Order: sequence, then structure tokens, then C-alpha cells
Amino acid sequence: MQLHRYDVVVVGAGAAGLRAALEASTSARTAVVSKLHPTRSMTGAAQAGINAALDDSWQRHALDTVTAGDFLVDQMAAELMCREAPDAVRGLEKLGVPFSRTADGLINQRAFGPTRRAAVAGELTGHHLLQTLYAQCLRSGVEFFDEYYALDLLMPGGTDAPVAGIVGYELATGELHTFSAPSVVLATGGFGRVFRTTSNGHSATGDAQALALRSGFPLQDMEFYQFHPTGLHPLGILLPEAARAEGALLRSGNGESFMQRYAPEAKELAPTDVVARAIVNELREGRGCAPGGDHVVLDLTRIPREQWGSATATVAALALTQLGADASEVPLPVHPTAHYAMGGIPTTPEGQVLGGRDRPVPGLYAAGEVACVSVHGANRLTANALLEAVVFGQRAGAEAAEHARASGRRVDLPEQPDAPAVALLQRLSTAGGSERSAPIRAALQRTMDANASVITSADSLAQGAEDVRGLKQRYQNIAVTDPGRRYNTDLMEAVELGFLLDVAEVLVASAAARRESRGAHFRTDYPARDDIGFLHHTLASRAGPDELQLRTKPVDVTRYPPTERKY
Repeated sequence: MQLHRYDVVVVGAGAAGLRAALEASTSARTAVVSKLHPTRSMTGAAQAGINAALDDSWQRHALDTVTAGDFLVDQMAAELMCREAPDAVRGLEKLGVPFSRTADGLINQRAFGPTRRAAVAGELTGHHLLQTLYAQCLRSGVEFFDEYYALDLLMPGGTDAPVAGIVGYELATGELHTFSAPSVVLATGGFGRVFRTTSNGHSATGDAQALALRSGFPLQDMEFYQFHPTGLHPLGILLPEAARAEGALLRSGNGESFMQRYAPEAKELAPTDVVARAIVNELREGRGCAPGGDHVVLDLTRIPREQWGSATATVAALALTQLGADASEVPLPVHPTAHYAMGGIPTTPEGQVLGGRDRPVPGLYAAGEVACVSVHGANRLTANALLEAVVFGQRAGAEAAEHARASGRRVDLPEQPDAPAVALLQRLSTAGGSERSAPIRAALQRTMDANASVITSADSLAQGAEDVRGLKQRYQNIAVTDPGRRYNTDLMEAVELGFLLDVAEVLVASAAARRESRGAHFRTDYPARDDIGFLHHTLASRAGPDELQLRTKPVDVTRYPPTERKY
């Protein structure tokens, strides 16, 4: 085991992790531990932009955020995010993010619905943001440990005591490294790979969520998973939502532009959960497009090529590259694709992780998609993902640095900090079982797609829960056949599969307990929203090795009482 000592350790190198590291590095010795090189993080795929009321009122932004979240949003946190959004975007501009410009030289903003609020850098906002933050972190002296997998969260005193660091696995050597720090920021992103059809990269396996759950922390609102309506079928690659703002239409197999039946006012620009359900409903009722009837189409052919905007051009380029299709001549096959987790590790607006008694854990923080500060509620407003990552990443980094200073930079490590990680790797490497990771992972993704995705029911969720239990039993008989130490991806895929099974179990159990439909969570047996019975957050924690305990927590409602969503 190798030991590294820092003031702040950030796990994950997307927008939230890099913004936290950059902020912490101004006053604390900071390291970033990531299983990917930072510029390969999922942030690079973000296309919609980053919301900020530069020429609008932040109160309107907050109202739109709460409404899109179907009133499960913690409103104080949402108001804070929307109020700080203009300064956050202008701060990114000063750091060097090359935002697109209007004719007057101002930051260009794109409209999603009636309001122009999403600041963009062409169709590569996430890419430019990621590159800029990484460069600034290097300039600020942040130290990076790339291709290191987090295997254990060091909580020697339990969930109410200070964090002591993490244990990581170096892919290049097979060695374990202990990163000792009084402050740890978790920023590992989402868990889209629990589904088969997803826009997420292969690294989105819910690592920190599972580690938090195994350490005794609850996970919040995991039943709410956003499916982007227009994933390029059958690949799941995201087609920018802005193409629909530029005039692209969704059509069913009979050629109908069907969104006018589901959202007469907003049509194609209704919230993502509404559009995704509309597509799935068209498929369920037999109006899918040939061949197969398992998709609808996104129609750009009605838009003259000379009127194509940047998003339409991006869609056309993706179609040509991925399918060899000319979008000006043929409509493109699309199907909802798992895109973003609204739930995760519960935190305060300062990024502090909340323990079992909803008290902040000293020195432990989370930000970005891995966290649930609950600014998205039941459904994330388009272009709020990068905003959440930047605002709460910055706040978590500042708090982490301050905690490290206030604690005197002292850490009490366990006597053998790597012992649990060693036991995990030995169990996977020497079990000698007959199961392999890939078939179990494929079976997990199939049952999650079929039973716990866009539209669910008590029966489908019960089937999903039974399937996940069976797959967890098969996982106990797993075999890692690669005996090597260097770049043992077989071993790491087995570790990641364990993480996926943990978060899948929580998602299904949380969804079964929510007997209503709200935002991205839709049940055919409970199709209405129920504010009397279910205007609360769901928290799931381990009650034993094979048992989950569910409880609820009130939603923070300030100035926006629940009303009917209108489109």
C-alpha cells in the first residue's frame, strides 16, 4: 500500500469535481482521483448549455426549475442555485470558457421553451467547460491521479464521525493507494450503465453512490431517473434537444406529429419526462416506425438546409457518422435513452453529505450528479446539470478547504486502512466461481430497461426486484479469470458490476415504494401525482447485507406551492 496525504481529495474529474478542486486549491493542497483522464469525463458530452438568468430574473429561473421538478425540488437550494447562476457563468467566462457571442458581443443564450437562458459554447459547451477547468486546475497546482478506481470510503468512526480519506486501485500497476485527507469531495457522476439504452459512457457505474451506501449512508430519490427523449436508436447516443427548438418534429409510424396530443402548448419542447413517456406510449400502442416498431423518428427534413441551426447541424453530423444517414433526406430513428440521475447522496447546499440522522458528516462532501441537493426534484430542467455541477462544486470545494484548515489538517487513519479493499479484491480474484461479469451485467440492463425505466407498475417493479436479487446471488459466484496485476480490466469490471447491482436494487425499491406518478417516475397503476401522500423525498439505506430500509423526508417548500403542471 502507498500512502498519500492531502488536505482535500476530490474523487471524480467532471465539471463538479474539477470546479471543487479548483476552488479548494486556492488554500489547500488538493488531489483529484479519477478512473478516467479528466478530459474524458462525461461532462464533455453535455450539449444543451448552462442555465443562468443573465437577462432574466433568477426568480423565474427558480420557478421553472421547481415546476420542471414536479414540486419535489427543495426550493431553498434551487433559489440559491438560480441566484448564483449569473455569477457562476461569468466566472467561467473569466476562467476562459469560450462562450458563443451575440452580435453585440454578449454571451449567447439558447431558448428551451419561452425563455432564452442557456449559455452555450456552440454545441460543445461541456467539452469547452471541461477543458478550461482542467487547464485551470493544472495551473493552480492540483495533483491528478488518473486511472485510479475508488474502492473504499474511509469512515473509521462511522457515519457521524469525520472522514479519513479513500482507498484507490491503480489500474496501471494493480497497487492499492490510501489517500489520507480531512476533506473528501465525491464527484463521480451518475449510474446510467444500470440501463442498456443510455447516453452515459461505460464509466457511469454509480461508484460513489454504492460506496456511500456500503458505508452506511442513505441514498435519496433514486427512483427518479431522467430519460432523454431522443437517443439515436439503437445506440442511445444523445441528439441535442435544441434541434427540436429549431423546428425538428417527432413522428410516429403513421407520420403523425404526435406531441401535439400530449402537450398541446409546448409540443416538442415539453419537459423531457413528458416527451419520453409520449414516445414510449406511442410504441406501446403499436405506432412505432418500421422496421421493428421499436422507435419513432425525429424529422429534420421539413427544415430547409439553409435554415439549419447549430443543433440541427450537429444532429445531422451524428446521423451521418453513426448511421450513414442523410438527415435532410430521411427522418432519424430515436428512442428514449437513460441520461441523468436526479437522486444520489443527500447533501446540504454547501455540499456536506448528510448521514443517517440527516446531520452533516465532518469533512465529507458531494457535488454534481452523484449528489442530491434536490435542485432537480423529480425531473431536471434542461441545461441545469452543468449549472448544478459548477455552483455546488465550487461551494463544496470552498467548504472542504475551510474544513481542512479548521481541523488542523489532522487525520486519524485506521490501523489497516486498505483492509476492506484488499478483502474485496481477494474475494473477486480467488472465488473460483463459474459466473462472468458480462452476462450478469447484460441481464441487469435488460431487466432494468424492461421493468424500471420510463413507464413502470407494481408488477414490473416486483419483477425487477426479483431479477436483481437473483443477479446479486449469481454475482457471489463470479469468476475473474485474468490473474495479472497490470491493467486488469476484468477485475475492475467485476467491481463496477457490484456497484451497479447495489444502485439498481435501491432504484427499484424506491420506485416500488412511491405509489404515484411524478416527473420522471411514472406508474400505470398510480398515474396521478399525489401531493397528500407522496410530497416527500425517499431515502434508502442498508439495514443488513441483503436488506434495505426506506424512510421519507419532507420537501422544502418556500414560495412555490405545488400546482398543476401545464405545457
